[in-house]
Formats: sequence, structure tokens, C-alpha cells
Amino acid sequence: MSKILIRGAKVLGGEPQDVLIDGETIAATARQGEIDWNGAGIDAGDATVVEAEGQILLPGLVDLHTHLREPGREDSETVLTGTKAAAVGGFTAVHAMANTFPVADTAGVVEQVWRLGKESGYCDVQPIGAVTVGLEGKQLAELGAMHDSAAGVRVFSDDGKCVDDAVIMRRALEYVKAFDGVVAQHAQEPRLTEGAQMNEGIVSAELGLGGWPAVAEESIIARDVLLAAHVGSRVHICHLSTAGSVEIVRWAKSKGWNVTAEVTPHHLLLTDELVRSYNPVYKVNPPLRTEADVLALREALADGTIDCVATDHAPHPHEDKDCEWAAAAMGMVGLETALSVVQQTMVETGLLDWAGVADRMSFRPAAIGRLDGHGRPVSAGEPANLTLVDPAYRGVVDPAGFASRSRNTPYEGRELPGRVTHTFLRGRATVVDGKLA
Repeated sequence: MSKILIRGAKVLGGEPQDVLIDGETIAATARQGEIDWNGAGIDAGDATVVEAEGQILLPGLVDLHTHLREPGREDSETVLTGTKAAAVGGFTAVHAMANTFPVADTAGVVEQVWRLGKESGYCDVQPIGAVTVGLEGKQLAELGAMHDSAAGVRVFSDDGKCVDDAVIMRRALEYVKAFDGVVAQHAQEPRLTEGAQMNEGIVSAELGLGGWPAVAEESIIARDVLLAAHVGSRVHICHLSTAGSVEIVRWAKSKGWNVTAEVTPHHLLLTDELVRSYNPVYKVNPPLRTEADVLALREALADGTIDCVATDHAPHPHEDKDCEWAAAAMGMVGLETALSVVQQTMVETGLLDWAGVADRMSFRPAAIGRLDGHGRPVSAGEPANLTLVDPAYRGVVDPAGFASRSRNTPYEGRELPGRVTHTFLRGRATVVDGKLA
């Protein structure tokens, strides 16, 4: 592999530096104008030079919550197209959810997804195993076998469905302790959300749509943080969406319990007011909430109560979204726009600096998933998993240019800031000048 010199990038938003990649690792870093330990500045030599003045260099982003749909729904997405979308969005690793067809509840299926990720070459794919057989919530899946497989599964989730049986949830939390695993819960009390179409509140009442109460999420989170504390295990809350959920997680963390949580970009920006359009692109699980919830989520991400941003990238073919609201599938694509939304909602509001973005979108998700080689410092000797961002860029979102196979983005026609110009996976450029290499 050839050498690459990234010249003049602001590492984590700090002072401009030169960063030399040699093979799969970062060989050297030096502030511009300074000398390295050999007594000379970094010599480009035969390296390919990437001029990065004014750009931000981050560790490769890590997504804890991606739906790649393969096997079974390749009309929505494949591992190849999904990882291409991830690379364009600055991600060097994604965790693939288990609600495929067949469900990823055995060693064979998670190994299939893991191998497809290896073949794609655009980012690392770490499969998430199902908690229960067939996501049916009745019998624990092969948690140990999935962990012992080539995929080395450490995160388990029935995402798309809640593990609503308290005994099953307790048993799963006890089981994963043996290998420092984590159960990622989709917090949705099913009896409280029967027929629900959107957030329960003023807008749902005015539109006459079935309401999805905040307590349906909060009651499950409260139960599960108590269960995790009781058995001394790790629980992770998927796509947290309400101010009340924030307070429960904040309380659990104050007790020293091993609880982590994620928030999606769309829950940091969009509100249930958008549902007045009846455009199914805004139909998502959990639903878009109120402005007060959005502001609480931003504050919680800033203060660390919410650990990380996760996309919940949920691709659907056009026929599943271009229909009447009640019949439409729930979910939004998000890999290619996530960093831009975080820049708008967190950086440009002053709630996070770029070092904070690196923490919430790389360091912490990699740590929660126990993902080796990702979420590492931008320094000599570390793997060259890197993302270069132009924060001054402004562009209108056009899904026709997406690398994802699906187009169900809520941001079509919206101007968002920032653009990933380069992504490097172990020293190899997967994105160059904003386009797939």
C-alpha cells in the first residue's frame, strides 16, 4: 500500500497537523511548521498528498445501529450498498442489526453477514445477534455460539421488537456477562403502542392518528436499568427519544450502573410537527417527538448522559414508503447524512466541539461494542481508520445521488452543513473528494 500524507488538517478540530499514513497505520503526526522527533518535518517523499487545509480530521466513525437488510431484503439494501453508504458518511465500521430474513439468531447467519462485510471492503461490518429465536421474544437465541463464531458477536438486540418479557430479558443479561457482552434494547412496551402511528400528543390528537406515548419507551428503560443493576450486566438503550428516558438513564448512571444509550440524528433535529404533512418519510420507530424532547436529547448528548449517536439506518424500497401513511413502513436512511445533522444540531449550536463529535461518533460506540481497531486516537502507531470533513461545505440533500439502495431520507431538499471528503479504512481510501474510491 502506498503512503498518504494528509496535510494541514485540524485533528479533532485542533491545530493544523500533517498526518502520514504508511500501509495500514498512522506512521507520524506533526504540527505544521514544527519538526518531528527525527529533527525534520514530515517529508512527503513518494506519498500521495491530500491537501486538507480548513478540514477536520476525525477517527473513522462507528455506527452501533445499522440495518443492512441482507440476507432477505436485498431490494432495500445489501451489505455492499450499505457499506458504500457508510463510507460516504465517514463510517469505517457499522454494527448490523439482526432483523434480517432469516433472522441473525445463529452462528451461521452472523458469520454470513460478517463475511459479506469482509468482501465489500468499504467498512468493517460487526453483526449484532438476536436476543431471542426469530425475534419472537420467547426463547433465547444461540448467544454463546454467536459470540464464539468467526463474527465474534458481543452485542445482542431484537431491534424492531422489544424484549418485553422481563424473565427473558433477565436471562439474556445474565448470559452475556460470561463474555462481556451487552444487550441493546428496543424500548417499546407493545401493549401501550398497539395501533400507534406517531408520538402521542397535541399533533396526534389534531390529526386523529393513534398515539405512541412516551411512557411506552420510558417504562421499559426503567425496568431494564433495574434488571441490569440486579444482575450486574450491561444494557444499552437503542434510539432513546424522550426527555423522560433521558432522566431515567441519567438516574441509572448516577447509581453507577452499567447503562449506555444512543440517540439518532433524526431525533436530534426533527419533530412531530412534520407529521402534519402526512408524508410517510417522517414515519419512524420510535416516532418523532416534540421540540422539548429534541432539546432534552441534545443537552443529554452534550453532557454525556447519552453516550453516542447511532443512525438507525433503515432503508426501504419506494413502494413501502410512497403510499398512504397508515400502510407505510417505519424507518429512515441515515448513514450518509448523520455527520451533517450532528454538525448542525450539536457543533453549530455550541453544544459539542469536534473532539466531542469524535467521542460520541467514534470513541464511545467502539467502546460499547468492544470493537477493536476503531475509535482510536489519531496518533502514530494507531490504525489508519480516518475521516476527513469539510465543515464549511453547504449542500442540499439529493437522495438520487445516495450510495444506499434506498432513498427514504427525511432531509430531501434540505440544506445541511459539512461533507465527508475522504474516508480511510486501514490506510486505504474508500472515499476520495466526496466520491467512492
